[in-house]
Formats: sequence, structure tokens, C-alpha cells
Amino acid sequence: MFLNTCPNNASYYGNRAATLMMLGRFREALEDAQQSVRLDDSFVRGHLREGKCHLSLGNAMAASRCFQRVLELDHKNTQAQQELKNATTVLEYEKIAEVDFEKRDFRKVVFCMDRALEFAPACHRFKILKAECLALLGRYPEAQSVASDILRMDSTNADALYVRGLCLYYEDCIEKAVQFFVQALRMAPDHEKACLACRNAKALKAKKEDGNKAFKKGNYKLAYELYTEALGIDPNNIKTNAKLYCNRGTVNSKLRKLEEAIDDCTNAVKLDDTYVKAYLRRAQCYMDTEQYEDAVRDYEKVYQTEKTKEHKQLLKNAQVELKKSKRKDYYKILGVNKNASEDEIKKAYRKRALMHHPDRHSGASAEVQKEEEKKFKEVGEAFTILSDPKKKARYDSGQDLEEDGLNMGEFDPNNIFKAFFSGPGGFSFEASGPGNFFFQFG
Repeated sequence: MFLNTCPNNASYYGNRAATLMMLGRFREALEDAQQSVRLDDSFVRGHLREGKCHLSLGNAMAASRCFQRVLELDHKNTQAQQELKNATTVLEYEKIAEVDFEKRDFRKVVFCMDRALEFAPACHRFKILKAECLALLGRYPEAQSVASDILRMDSTNADALYVRGLCLYYEDCIEKAVQFFVQALRMAPDHEKACLACRNAKALKAKKEDGNKAFKKGNYKLAYELYTEALGIDPNNIKTNAKLYCNRGTVNSKLRKLEEAIDDCTNAVKLDDTYVKAYLRRAQCYMDTEQYEDAVRDYEKVYQTEKTKEHKQLLKNAQVELKKSKRKDYYKILGVNKNASEDEIKKAYRKRALMHHPDRHSGASAEVQKEEEKKFKEVGEAFTILSDPKKKARYDSGQDLEEDGLNMGEFDPNNIFKAFFSGPGGFSFEASGPGNFFFQFG
């Protein structure tokens, strides 16, 4: 009303600028403040308000010029002196943030933007840079919140649309991310970051899908190549790359490249330490390579995360295998596999018992005699367990045989040997010269 009657009154424009500033409407306030100083270049409060609006909107350089003009008009103006320091501080934070962004020190950039926003609360540019760094740090909800606040005020803000897309992209929601990148490019066709992110998202989606198709068709070599190519597209996409490593690990396990599969799964959990599927795949590879302690550790991690009956059973199985691995391997001692028949076990015992019988090594050194005597006893132990179906079943299931009343410490292998070779077809060791023996069968 006053402006209608007095359109050339600088004070009226200045007062309306002050009111708009209190309402947080800094862009409108800036126009009024600028009009006030155009009408009266000596209007100190007008220059102060213009500078304050520039600073609140993040234009520290323009703000500095306004405060310097105030000091030209009134060199003792303490408010202008303080605001000039504030503007200088914001410029310093901007420069530091620019350098740290290039260094990929995103935490420090967030810190600098938080400090700068204390003086420039309405600066969308600072908020966007902060949001982008939050996204790059994996703090997606915070980044989304900042971008959404800006879009509520300006739905066409290309930078905010880009950050929304970036968060979705890094959360492996690639299709939705592409939609935001495309929208950002509609608003700003030359938006380089949105253009690059959109291109990467489409390429990553295509490679991953092609790899999945090849895997389902059983073409593991092609699937491996496609997953590897996908991993080279964007090292910053942690969640998608974790899945790609796990997928490639599955391919390697199918190709029986178990150590490579373990490495891939390890890379997956380094990127995402909550990725249950990668722990399960790695644990199975550990089981297949008889690295039972590592398998138990992974299954424990899985069970702590998801307490299901299936995961509990997998952990229990790994614990049993670990316990079994720390006992003597009677199959290995006899040189037979776990599916050996009763006849194969007997033949293996005959061969190993004769090979390690102490009488055969009576002319050897004391050290060799002791070692052969130990092996002879182990062969007897192995035969005692594996030739008895009940004992063999308990051994195979991982049960503690000593708890079942079988004390191998009191075991005498000679009794087994005599029982096995007694009667028709028995034999004895006889010397044919110093250190030489031959078997004489009855």
C-alpha cells in the first residue's frame, strides 16, 4: 500500500525486505533490498539487508561487496564488520569443500557445508552438495531428506532430482533411479553428473541382466565375463557391486573355482557386511574346501542376523564337520574313501598293517621304529572303528567315541592284528638276514 503511494521511497522497500527476510523469503527480500539501494545508494540498512540476503542464499562474494559498501559509508558499523567476517568464512568453507570433494573426502565436505549453512541457511547449492556427499557416503535417508526438502520448494530443481536418483541408484533401485536422472536432464539437458549417472545406471542394469540370463542358461563362462564387465562400470555403487561379486562367486563355485569364489564373496561382504547371501555362499565354499572353522564363523554371522531353522541347521552341520576334522581321519589312515565297502576296508587294513608292523622295522633306527609303531596302532584303531557298522555310524555322524565308552588310549593293535591274521591264511615275520624279513603264510 505504501509502495503504491510512494514507489520511490527506499525505506519502504527496505522495510518490506526486512519483513520478507523474517519470513525466510530471501529471494523476494533480495529484490526489495536491491531496489532500495538503487533508489538511495547511501541507504546503509538497504546495503546490509542486500548483503544478508546474498549471504543467506550462499552468494558470499556478492554479500562481501555489500558489506564493504556499508563500511565505506560507515566504517565503524560493527554489524557490517561481523557480517563481512561471516561472508569470508563461508568463502573459505566453499574452497575447502571443493578441494575435499576432488579428494573424495566426502565427510569433510559435509562438515564444511554444515558450517557454511549456519550462515547461508537458504543456499540450495550448499544443501545439494551436502546431499550428494551424504549419498556417496551411503547415508541415503539423510541425502533423500535434504533433496526432498528442496523439491518441495522447487519441483524443477535438476540438482535435487539428480540427488534423489543417485540415492536410488546406490540403493540398487536402478530402474527408479533412471527415471529421476531423465527428469533432471529434462530440466537441465547439460547436467553432466545426471548424464553420466544415467548412462552408468543403464549400462549396469543391462550387464547385470545379461549376466543373470547367461547364468540361468548354464553359460557360466559368459556370465563370469559379463559380471566382471559390470563391476568395472562404477566402483562407487557399493550395493550393486556387492551383488555382482556374490553372483560372480556363485559362477566360480559352479566352475569349481572355489578359492576364487571365496575371494569374490569376501569382496561382497567387504562392501556390504550385512549381505547374508554372500556369507552363505562363502560358507558353503569353505565347507567344500574343508575350511570348517571359517565356515562356522560365517554361519554364526548368518544365524545372528537371521535366526531361521535352516540357518541353525547349517551352523550345526558346520560345527559337526569342524569337530570331525579335529579327530583322526580313519579313512585317510587306511587310504580309503568314505563310501568304501567292508571288503575294501579289510583289504586296506591288511595292506597298511603289514606295511607298518613293528617286526618289519626291527632293524630300523629308534626314531623310525617309534613312528612305524604309531602308524601301526592308528591303522588298528581305524580298522576297529570302520569295520564295525555301529561304531562307523557314530564316527561318521561326528559323535565322540570316547564318550560312547571306546577308549583308544587302552587299545592294543596287536590283538586286532592277531585276530585278523589267525587261522588258515595267517602269517609270521621271519628274518632272512640282518634287517631283512619275509612273510610266511600258514
